[in-house]
Amino acid sequence: MRIGITCHPSAGGSGILATELGIALAERGHTVHFVTFEVPFRLKGFHTNIYSHSVDVAAYPLFRTPPSALTLAAKICEVAEEHEIDLWHAHYAIPNAASALFAQMMLPEARRYAIVTTLHGTDITLVGTDPSFFRITKFAMEQSQAVTAVSRWLTAETEREFGLTGRVRTIYNFVDPRKFTDAPVRRCHFAEGREKIVMHISNFRPVKRVTDVVRVFKRIADRVPARLVMVGEGPERMAAVGVARQLGVADNIRYLGDYENMEEILPCADLVIQPSEHESFGLVPLEAMACRVPVLATRSGGIVEVVEDGVTGALCEVGDIESMAARAIDILTDEAKAREMGVRGRERALHLFNREDIVAQYEALYAEVLDAWRR
Repeated sequence: MRIGITCHPSAGGSGILATELGIALAERGHTVHFVTFEVPFRLKGFHTNIYSHSVDVAAYPLFRTPPSALTLAAKICEVAEEHEIDLWHAHYAIPNAASALFAQMMLPEARRYAIVTTLHGTDITLVGTDPSFFRITKFAMEQSQAVTAVSRWLTAETEREFGLTGRVRTIYNFVDPRKFTDAPVRRCHFAEGREKIVMHISNFRPVKRVTDVVRVFKRIADRVPARLVMVGEGPERMAAVGVARQLGVADNIRYLGDYENMEEILPCADLVIQPSEHESFGLVPLEAMACRVPVLATRSGGIVEVVEDGVTGALCEVGDIESMAARAIDILTDEAKAREMGVRGRERALHLFNREDIVAQYEALYAEVLDAWRR
């Protein structure tokens, strides 16, 4: 198949999943064309069967803001026509599915591709439910030949909010067990002696509640020699720095910024903390589990489908700092429990979210959609 993919190129879960899916599809012999505003975060180096096309954003005095959705549609149309794309996979309804739909309509009927739209969360829970975007979000999904969501929770939320005429299929995110392994790693870069390493990874948006991470860590550090490693960049980073200074733990925290090769540092962690307001899936917890690292997260959204409370980590209520700290300390001070959680986490990651199995589900969906599209 000749497949087009549009996604956000940043370090968020949707862009990472879309990029890893494209790489996996290319390895299986499909030709994949990415159309994005910059090279996707994890698309580094040369990959056979993968092509990356950048969108030029026009700056013109008439426009208050650059018409990025239109330039994206124009580029999708250009690439689809030149390379005879069979199917376009849009990750995020707005603007990516809408732009793919606009591009589809611009093509001659005989050259039009099928559209699969994958929902990742905030395109439904935040953007799509905004009155300004509701109708176009629903239209883009209704006009797609198939719509998928990355968790059963997000599938239910989408169906509840939009009342689509067609069904939304759940296809989980995945992890590559060859890349995220449980191989021993050197810890000396982050901690000294017997210090425990607590890690948080996100885009530091408000929904990630990064100041909760610091507050939980303060309570951990009062009881356990530990270091906090914060990975990522975003608007709440300085808030986290400020809270750390107020609580007197700033010297115990290291900020790495955006880091490309998460598989190199995740195995260093003794515990990963993701106290989000909600997660539609939870790619970071999944990758941590694949590295045999226990996860502390919130009982909210799709994360409950990834982390098994008391088995692969711990789930607490959103904002319950005291419970999070208690569960974290329990894991960090009981090596046998932490080790068992790590083993169970990798088993769960490989059993339910294995790369080959999930990519095969997408391939089957593509084949089904194209068979119906070509009739």
